[in-house]
Amino acid sequence: MTLNAYDTRLYETRWDDTTLFANRHTLYLTRKAHVQQQMVKHDVPVLLICDPNNIFYMTGARNMQLFGLRSPSRYLLAFHAGPTILFEYVGCEHLAQGLPTIDTILPAMGLNKLASGDDALGAGYRFAQEIADLVRAYDPTIDKIGIDRFPFQSIDALRAQGFTLCDADDALIPTRAIKLPIELPYMREAMRRVEGAVQRMEETVRPGVSESEAWAEFHYAFMAKEGQYISTRLFQSGPNTFPYFQEADTRKLEQGDLLCLDSDALGYEGYAVDFSRTFLCGDGKATDEQRYLYDLAREQLEFNAGLLRPGMEYRELAEKAWVVPEEHQESRYYCVGHGLGMAGEWPNIPHYKKGEPYSLDGIIEPGMVICLESYIGSSALNQGVKLENQYLILEETVTCMSDYHFDARLSCV
Repeated sequence: MTLNAYDTRLYETRWDDTTLFANRHTLYLTRKAHVQQQMVKHDVPVLLICDPNNIFYMTGARNMQLFGLRSPSRYLLAFHAGPTILFEYVGCEHLAQGLPTIDTILPAMGLNKLASGDDALGAGYRFAQEIADLVRAYDPTIDKIGIDRFPFQSIDALRAQGFTLCDADDALIPTRAIKLPIELPYMREAMRRVEGAVQRMEETVRPGVSESEAWAEFHYAFMAKEGQYISTRLFQSGPNTFPYFQEADTRKLEQGDLLCLDSDALGYEGYAVDFSRTFLCGDGKATDEQRYLYDLAREQLEFNAGLLRPGMEYRELAEKAWVVPEEHQESRYYCVGHGLGMAGEWPNIPHYKKGEPYSLDGIIEPGMVICLESYIGSSALNQGVKLENQYLILEETVTCMSDYHFDARLSCV
């Protein structure tokens, strides 16, 4: 399925809350059919998945997403042309009732050491037996299952049942990389709500509060608009902006600090919003050095955005990408950009290294959402600037999904 001019309007025209809510089941059914098409294409007759984002993408069933990322507390058995069975956390079976994507809801077993009562081996055996009985009752010729990240005891037990196991990502990664037309209004709404949360943070931030207190304003407004969770704590100030990837802590903001925010927000209906902005704390003027770093970062972001086009090889984008000046090379962001959907997704586009074979094959396809990254840091100044935008790839054009303003005091542009 590809995107056309009509689909561009789907993104540009905002659906109201009533329309979005009314079309949720159609969204879930369309995504499920998309997965099943890829299952056929990649010869995966049945999926057995426990990653909560995979389950939510395929069915719309959501429950304790963060908890599910650390523990295999619920899982899904889905045939490409048969029933879809959700094994839900015990006591939560009612949460998924009424979803048209699910045929049967059963209680999940505890599979790791903690949840199994220190019997992960026995739990794995019982789990594999139940799965084998269900698969063979549906089709005794099935001997291959696509799985994601189960405990090794459960994986060993499935193999002992005679199944060949393959990576569920073979079907799920290409599925989730390409956004369907019906997903676009939900992604737009997620962006709108996250931008509102960033605005609240920018308007309330002031010298004297801690990084965590300032960041909490963003978190509050985000959660109040049905956000799911923020996957990082990437909000830094002053000397904490260099090197990058420092998390919000107790440091008190000071007048004239650079403030770097990476949204990393799993927003409305689970869609990720990933853009970055750098602000100036307080009501003063930026220094020449701060403006220099900011303009380099913005030049990198906008130069690379100008390269982005459908049909472009990842290698070509990396090869032609803006060259980070030597003095900033060591601290540059680790990749040119990455895909986005219900999390950071395919592809993860590495930098090009002259004289070395490029490590990632493939092309930028219509329907992908690509986030372009920029970080310019200085060890001499002990400061850095982080900028990022996310872009929707259409059949003939590219549109920027994140139009949150840049700090005019920092930019010469």
